[in-house]
Amino acid sequence: MPGPALALLGTGLSATACGADGTDDYQGDCSRHKPLHVVGYPSLGSSETVQRTVWRPADRAPEGLADLAVTGGTAADTTARNWVDAFGEAAGGEVTAGFYDEGSTRQVVALYFSGGRKKEVEVRVGEDDTWGVTLDETDPAEAARAPG
Repeated sequence: MPGPALALLGTGLSATACGADGTDDYQGDCSRHKPLHVVGYPSLGSSETVQRTVWRPADRAPEGLADLAVTGGTAADTTARNWVDAFGEAAGGEVTAGFYDEGSTRQVVALYFSGGRKKEVEVRVGEDDTWGVTLDETDPAEAARAPG
């Protein structure tokens, strides 16, 4: 008998990256946001980090996004504000994340927002052995620029 994942694929439905990890915050986030559609092979850490990287701009929460930074500081705070300004509205809609590279410690992820907007992000394991996002685009034009 096929497993649940195989049965799901057989129905033509797509899997999303919103699952239970045992925390109320994560469960609340999942219930308040549209599911993130996933293409590729994320790790558990990269998937959760990318979800939160999309959710914080959708919530208009630059502080929450800056908290996800691999390296904190002024650059992370400024970049978080830039990303919220540039992608906040689009992040509240349908988003597909394309995970590239092998994801044990680092992944490049292309975010495809409804309406045609695109953003490339890097998520990786930081010095504290937790996943975070690279936030180093302090110029608003650079932060809003589509990958080339």
